[in-house]
This record gives sequence, structure tokens and C-alpha cells, in this order.
Amino acid sequence: MTTAETEARDAILTHHRALAQDVAVRVAAVARAVERGEPHDVALAELVSYVAGEVLPHAMAEEHSLYRVASTRAELQETVHAMIGEHRTLTSMAERLANGGSAPEVAATAMALGDAFGAHVAKENDVLLPWLLADPEIDLAQLLVQMHRLTEAAQRASSDVEDMTTPDTESTLLGLLLDAAGVLARSGRADPACRLVAAAWAVLRQPRPDLAARTTAELHRLVRSVTSVPVSMGGAQQPVPDGADDPSLDVRELPPALRHEVIFTTYHALAPGMAFVLVNDHDPKPLRYQFEAEHGGEFTWEYLEQGPRVWRVRIGRALPTTT
Repeated sequence: MTTAETEARDAILTHHRALAQDVAVRVAAVARAVERGEPHDVALAELVSYVAGEVLPHAMAEEHSLYRVASTRAELQETVHAMIGEHRTLTSMAERLANGGSAPEVAATAMALGDAFGAHVAKENDVLLPWLLADPEIDLAQLLVQMHRLTEAAQRASSDVEDMTTPDTESTLLGLLLDAAGVLARSGRADPACRLVAAAWAVLRQPRPDLAARTTAELHRLVRSVTSVPVSMGGAQQPVPDGADDPSLDVRELPPALRHEVIFTTYHALAPGMAFVLVNDHDPKPLRYQFEAEHGGEFTWEYLEQGPRVWRVRIGRALPTTT
């Protein structure tokens, strides 16, 4: 390892440590204020401002530098995809905090954000960074310079004053689409309505997580109108073999807004032919529509238990079709 690489590694680790500590301090301030029954607005504003001004620009810069290089290696593609999903989860949590809520909800989301960010940084330090250092074709020092420039650019963009008089065209179009889906459901065609909303969610999930959250809420409402058999398996022709040791993912204790991101992150980490068992406190039919929209033909879905208090679903990544 060259001196430049050692310095680049140390700089990345130091920056990660500072970010994690700064987030943890701000999360603790929010939780402490809520626990004491004190006003938490100032602490919450400081947390949201720090995440928006420091953490998320850093995350976007990583995606276009470190992650871009790592994703060119087949053995790291799943890891990088999962870590990008974690960035989207952090963005979604920051937006929920910015929108406020009850004191317990704010505290729970803040602590979830702190835990998620800490785990994410640890994964970068322990998995991604050692691999980048071990690859002789990668110039980590140059990547660090690139990442710093991208971070500064993202911070400048996030600090620009937004013209609130400019209409949000995507939001307007989504509103029209959701209205149309509602009309479709009320006419007795709830299943196509759910498919339409799920398709919109798949399009918006990465570039507009705020609008994606809006479509998820509408999907939960519409799915109650579905009386027919749920959506098809999407053409998955090679079923996942039965596995007695499938890992279990219990999302019942997670805030509802976090569940889908955690589930999709778990799915993306599966190798073909593998599965996990989702444990939920309601029938996850909205999730199934979203899987159809984003992974049609690539997943399997098998109910193991269907209420009334607990639902268990075996979700797998289908084996490639044979010719």
C-alpha cells in the first residue's frame, strides 16, 4: 500500500467517524428532549439540517465515485446495490423527520436513522474500503479527490434557495395518476389500479423517494378494495427450492414507513435460488404489487401463515430460467 493510499484510507475513515459521531450526538439530543417531555424542535432541526447538508451530499458523492468503481466488479454488485438502497432509506427517514409528527414518532425515527447510518458506515469501512484498497487497478487517492469535489457540488446544490413558486410537475402528474387509480378502483377494477400505482412507485422510488412514499400510502389504501386473487407470480418459472434454514425478517417492530425499504434491501442481497421469510403484522399485499412492478418474473412468493395476527411469507429470488 502506497503512502497516498494509506493517507486516503485514513482520511475516509476519519471522515466517516466524524459523520457518525455528529449524527449520534444530534440523534441523542432529539431522543433526550422527547424523553424529558421538553420541546424538541430545535434538536430536530439541527439533526435534519446536518443530514441534509452533510450526510446526504456525502452519500451522493460516494455513489458517483467509490460505488461506481466498486459496482464494476461482479462480486460487489449486490453489496453496492444494497448500500445505495440504504442511502435511499436515510433520505426517506430525513424527509419524515422534516415533516414532523408526534414526539414518540420523531424520537423513534431519529434513533432508527442513527442506527441505520452507523451500520451503513461500518459496512463501508469493513467491506467496501478493504476491497478498494486491495485492488491494484484502483487509485483510492484519486477517488477521494473526486468524491470531495462531488460532495462540495452537492452541498452547493442543496444550499440553493428553491423557488417555491415553481410548480412540481412530477408531483402534479402523480396526483392526477392517483386520482385516476381511485376512479379505476371505485369502478370495480382495484387490481389494475394497484398495478398502476405500484408501477408509478417503481419509477419514482430512486429519484423521488418523497413521491414514492406517497404512492405506497395510496397503494395500502387501494389494496383493501382488491377482492380477486392477488397479482400473479410475474412469470417466475424456476421456483426457489424449499429451505428449512431460510433466514427470518421480522418487521413488526419497525416503523411502517421503513419496512418496505428493509424488505427490498434484504431481497436484493439474496443470491438466485435463496429466500427469506418475512414476518409481518398484516397481509403484505401492497408489497407484492411493488415486487411485481420492480421484479416481475424474478421473485417467488409463498404464504406460510395468513393471520389474523401474524403473516409469514417466503420471498425468494427465482433461479434463472433454462432454455
